[in-house]
Amino acid sequence: MSTKVRTADTRERILAAACEVIAEIGFEKIRMRMVAERAGVSTALLHYHFDTREKLFTEAMTHSFANTALDVDRDADTAPAAVILARILRNLLPTDPELRQDWRLWQELWARALRDETTRTFAVDLYAQLHTWVADAVRRGIESGEFTPTDVDELSTLVLSLSDGYGIRLMLRDPTVTLDSALTAIWRQVSTALGLPDSVPVD
Repeated sequence: MSTKVRTADTRERILAAACEVIAEIGFEKIRMRMVAERAGVSTALLHYHFDTREKLFTEAMTHSFANTALDVDRDADTAPAAVILARILRNLLPTDPELRQDWRLWQELWARALRDETTRTFAVDLYAQLHTWVADAVRRGIESGEFTPTDVDELSTLVLSLSDGYGIRLMLRDPTVTLDSALTAIWRQVSTALGLPDSVPVD
């Protein structure tokens, strides 16, 4: 294994460990040694890659989002646009243990962004990336003729806002909201705007 590959593997393990630890105990309580122990590396090696907790946190958030987007877009050039869009909607909600972990990270980000200007700026940038992710999927469907033309930015903002709202209720285990009801409600707005059937496409 080359040095470059080993370095990339180590960085991947550290970021995965950071996501787990931050989600479990919260950013304010973590110590670098906790992440190092979870990743199976020395504290010195962890500091070589990430010299501050803040840098580790922002990189962990970016890592989490990038992995989700990569999985969702794996066949974006061949799958129907409606399937890709429905897949994105499912990944914007806490639909499985991994995504619930991602949601805990987002909740940590929101809380910290209210108190720290650098984190606030980073959070706004991440939302811009999410917006682009949704908007690009909608545009692909419009360009291919699968979707009825609509205001892409307005719809993307609505999708993110609804996902946040329903996602919070799901994370709180609100008994009046289920994954199915949340996804159906969000898809209803999407399908109306894009001229699609009411039922959520099955992947």
